[in-house]
Amino acid sequence: MAGVMAAGAANLNILGRETAEFTSFRPVFLRGNSQGLSSASSLCDSRIFADYKQKKHGIFRKQNINRSTVVSPRAVSDTFSELTCLDPVASRSVLGIILGGGAGTRLYPLTKKRAKPAVPLGANYRLIDIPVSNCINSNISKIYVLTQFNSASLNRHLSRAYASNMGSYKDEGFVEVLAAQQSPENPNWFQGTADAVRQYLWLFEEQQVMEFLILAGDHLYRMDYQKFIQAHRETNADITVAALPMDEKRATAFGLMKINDEGRITEFSEKPKGEQLRAMRVDTTILGLDEERAKEMPYIASMGIYVVSKDAMLKLLREQFPQANDFGSEVIPGATSVGMAVQAYLYDGYWEDIGTIEAFYNANLGITKKPIPDFSFYDRSAPIYTQSRFLPPSKMLDADVTDSVIGEGCVIKNCQIRHSVVGLRSWISEGAIIEDALLMGADYYETDEERSLLSNKGGVPIGIGKDCHVKRAIIDKNARIGANVKIINKDNVQEAARETDGYFIKSGIVTVIKDASIPSGTVI
Repeated sequence: MAGVMAAGAANLNILGRETAEFTSFRPVFLRGNSQGLSSASSLCDSRIFADYKQKKHGIFRKQNINRSTVVSPRAVSDTFSELTCLDPVASRSVLGIILGGGAGTRLYPLTKKRAKPAVPLGANYRLIDIPVSNCINSNISKIYVLTQFNSASLNRHLSRAYASNMGSYKDEGFVEVLAAQQSPENPNWFQGTADAVRQYLWLFEEQQVMEFLILAGDHLYRMDYQKFIQAHRETNADITVAALPMDEKRATAFGLMKINDEGRITEFSEKPKGEQLRAMRVDTTILGLDEERAKEMPYIASMGIYVVSKDAMLKLLREQFPQANDFGSEVIPGATSVGMAVQAYLYDGYWEDIGTIEAFYNANLGITKKPIPDFSFYDRSAPIYTQSRFLPPSKMLDADVTDSVIGEGCVIKNCQIRHSVVGLRSWISEGAIIEDALLMGADYYETDEERSLLSNKGGVPIGIGKDCHVKRAIIDKNARIGANVKIINKDNVQEAARETDGYFIKSGIVTVIKDASIPSGTVI
């Protein structure tokens, strides 16, 4: 009996040590007295503690080894376990609201005929597919997309890609577009992110949900929003802001935040420099970053992604700040000033704001990097969805293709393609050289007869003509590039607006406008 009691005491000691280890393993702001947490969170703790204990004793050692060989960087957040335990589940308790953005002037001419979230990405996709896919992979099935500018292409894509694939009898999932509109109460168009949400608040509050998840339609990243929402609930926050760790060099271009020891946001500063910048340094280990990374990244920047409790949103937009137009510069700092609990949530993975031509170009070519791309579409656990087009496999005839990504349904003949992204239905003719370029492809095919007829009449068929050289350029959809065209920016021009000639140059990158025709023999 004494031996049994001794063994039991030893087991209790081991359990006590593991519980202490588990508690210290959690980010600082999730430690301590748990009486304020809901019973659902306590249930989560017990499940996640079991998961932690199993991993500590090597039960999942094989799976961990496999997970370390994944070919793309995964989202590393402040969550203390890979398990999430939301009660009620996200599909029933969270409404996703994706903001379509403004006119997209910095992305012009890519936004000449389409909204910013509808800009093609990564050969087969569009920017809007990123937040929608993140929602679907996070079990969030109720999604609204707010749009205002050039929304026809975006509406068409969303209806074709998601309209018939969302929801079921139980979950009632949907992806719906809400366009800016005038009403007797508000005759104005959307004035900003907060104003856009306010104008449709009457519709959002009808949803029986606990939180609103506010997302941008022009960011490239992969994120499990369930962990984001779980942290929001466990910290009893009114608003939780996704934060990106930053080094000093990048920090000057972002809105920065300061936090206290519990991860609560106490101060905001928009693009600070000098002493103001140094004053915004924080201890990012509070949010779960390891000490070495925390020294490299002593700043945290807002990603423009928020979880907002439903009651807090209604109060902020209707009562506290009825005239505020923007979340990042007005509503979120205002919520801090009136004493609401505004929490920071660390996301330490790849994230890119596709706000400029240069950022868009670099993000696309980043998927061709070796051995690990900046962002990978090859992740079976969190795929990126898009419209099913039922295109044939791409056909390459005597082509030399290296370090490139080729979309569906392309015809590539006896040419060289190096470090490039080639979009769906692209046609590249004999003798062409494509280097460091992004080709967006086409919306439709031309038959051989149509191409021959066009050529005989002096016209230019869709695609890249014979013996062309395209380098460090973006060729938008349905562009017609004649034979022997050189798009190489031979004079190294940094900025030029040649819209009547069918192209722009921004940051030294030539962008050929959608549906433009570049005559044979042209040199840019």
